[in-house]
Amino acid sequence: MSREQDQQAQQDSAAGPDAAPDRSAAARARRFDREHARSLRALAYRMLGSRAEAEDIVQEAWLRWAEVNEGEVRHAGAFLSRLVTNLCLDRLRSPAQQRELYVGTWLPEPLVDDLQGWQPDPQSQAEYAQELSLAFMLALERLTPLERAAFVLHDVFGLDFEAVAGHLSRSVAACRQLSLRARAHVKAGYARVNLEEVERQRLLQAFLSALASGDVDRLAKVLADDAVLLADGGGKVNAVPRPLRGGARIAKTLVGFSKLVDLGQLCLQLTPINGLPGYVLFDARGCAIQSVALAPRAGDGRVLTIYVQLNPDKLRHLALPKDLVPISELDVTSGRAMSS
Repeated sequence: MSREQDQQAQQDSAAGPDAAPDRSAAARARRFDREHARSLRALAYRMLGSRAEAEDIVQEAWLRWAEVNEGEVRHAGAFLSRLVTNLCLDRLRSPAQQRELYVGTWLPEPLVDDLQGWQPDPQSQAEYAQELSLAFMLALERLTPLERAAFVLHDVFGLDFEAVAGHLSRSVAACRQLSLRARAHVKAGYARVNLEEVERQRLLQAFLSALASGDVDRLAKVLADDAVLLADGGGKVNAVPRPLRGGARIAKTLVGFSKLVDLGQLCLQLTPINGLPGYVLFDARGCAIQSVALAPRAGDGRVLTIYVQLNPDKLRHLALPKDLVPISELDVTSGRAMSS
């Protein structure tokens, strides 16, 4: 069961059985939001890699659902997930969606983790982090639209192949083959790395401390020798146009950039991003201007991949949090705010 399905089950249990449900338009909208929107949004994000586009898809699904006679639909959840899947397929196939038209490196929109009261067991929480990791989302980008749909529906959301076939209007055998090919592509381009929370904190603290020190050699030791930095500016802000490779080279570049920025005007939110240790920078206006996620190498714990999101269109959804830390007050030895 996915995180969204688990949360929905908890909500349904708390709500209790419905007695003579209100059929008004407002009540129907509330039921859609309560019973379906979360899981549909999760499906659309995994299909598209964009929170904004996922929201658009769910809104379109609601508009279409509002025109449907509920009494003629046996399973609303299955109907809606099929609808969202096909809306996503249409979006993926459209010329505007082609990644080759994108300026520079394309990265998915960052998701700042907020479990919102969900209390999963450690295994479920680890699986949730892996499903949304940036490496995993980038691996999905290598799939054809149909392969991606089959993989997400079966391998991530746990639908059986008969249900997948119904969603995609393909035979069960064809869907098995799509999922098999997708699984092979994902496995080739994505390695699972499980980190305990203490290891996540250690990695983030070491990175921030080294970066704040301005010591290139110190930062290089935190990075793997073959580390890669991926930065997405979307052609709207300055960003490294191609993957930057090599720990020493990346360290020199990051320290150089940090010296060009007035850090006193920035605030920092320490938060997991797509399941990875990371942080978000906010400017004096309270706007997110950068998110950074660190992916470790299995074994030695050094940073293997740095994902930097700079595209303002992909940061707009990040709300100003209450626990912002002015960088000037950050204790770089611990990654936490200094006590007064």
